[in-house]
Amino acid sequence: MKLTVVGYWHGYPEKGEATSGFLLEEDEVKLLLDCGSGVLSNVQSYCAVTDLDGIVLSHYHHDHQADIGPYQYARIVNKGMGVEMKEATIYGHQDDQAGFSKLSYQNVVKSQAYQEHSPLKIGPFTFIFKKTTHPVPCYAMRIESRGKTIVYTADSSFFPELATFSKGADLLIAECSGYEGEQIAQYGHMTSEAVGQLAKQAQPTKLILSHLPHKGDHEQLRQEVAKHFFGEVTLARSGLQIRL
Repeated sequence: MKLTVVGYWHGYPEKGEATSGFLLEEDEVKLLLDCGSGVLSNVQSYCAVTDLDGIVLSHYHHDHQADIGPYQYARIVNKGMGVEMKEATIYGHQDDQAGFSKLSYQNVVKSQAYQEHSPLKIGPFTFIFKKTTHPVPCYAMRIESRGKTIVYTADSSFFPELATFSKGADLLIAECSGYEGEQIAQYGHMTSEAVGQLAKQAQPTKLILSHLPHKGDHEQLRQEVAKHFFGEVTLARSGLQIRL
C-alpha cells in the first residue's frame, strides 16, 4: 500500500493546500480517504482525477467532503469531452440520509453505503468502520491489504474503543486538532495528549498527526505526543508518502 497526504488542515485549507484528504494506492486501484477543501486540486499532483476509483468519506462536515461537488463536475466535464474514465463510487454512511443522498451524480458517479463492523471490499482493500465520538455521525476506518493495516481516526475525541480499533496498525493517521491542555474533547476532537494516550494503547508502527490547527508550532504537537508514545511520530505535510 502507498498512502499520500493530499491535505491535513483542520477546518479550512491554508494557501495552496487542503483540508483532510489521503490518496491510497495498491496495484492500479486509487482511492481518496475524505475529500475536503482543496483536495481535488491538490490530488492532481499525484494522479489524474479520472484515475480515481472512488472516495471513502468518514462524515459530511465541509473540511472532509467539500470537494465532492467539484469531483462530480470533473466527472461530467471529462465525460463530455470524451475522456476515458474508470467507473467511480463514493462510499458514505446513511446515518445522515441527506448527506448520503448527495453523493451519487447523474450517470457519472455512483454511491454505496457502508455499515459499522461490516467489512467492505474495494479492490485489494478491506475496510472496517468504527463510529467515533463527534457532534455528527463519523466513522474511523481500518484498512487492510496484503497483511498491512492503516487506521484513519477521522474526527473524534478519545474513547477506549478507538484504541482497540487501532491496535497494532502499521500506520495510524490520527487527528490532532489541539495542543496539550486545550478543552476540545467536547467538540469531538483530540489534543496531542489524547493522541499520545491513543497511540500508547494502540502501539502502531508509525503515527501521523493530521487535522492540524491553524496556530502555534506543530512541532510542539509532535513533542507532546512523544511524552506518551515512544514510537515513530510524523507531522502530516502535503505530499508526504508512506509505503507499507
